[in-house]
Amino acid sequence: MDRGFWRYTRHPNYFGEFCIWWGFYAFALAAGAWWTLPGPLLMSFLLLRVSGVRLLEKDIGNRRPLYADYVLKTNAFFPGPRRK
Repeated sequence: MDRGFWRYTRHPNYFGEFCIWWGFYAFALAAGAWWTLPGPLLMSFLLLRVSGVRLLEKDIGNRRPLYADYVLKTNAFFPGPRRK
């Protein structure tokens, strides 16, 4: 998993969903709907702490032994440069 966006984040699909929800909020905010903030906040919490990253990585190391090395080199959620 060292090609494309997977090289910079272990969960690009969840990060993409995170960006979509915050993009919806940006449109709503531009229309004056500041009160829609709980939507992206809740989805961010769920993706990071409940059903997304945490749930997926709970037992993936048991199923894929080489995943531990990938975890050491790649950011979990927010894209960034690889660690050495």
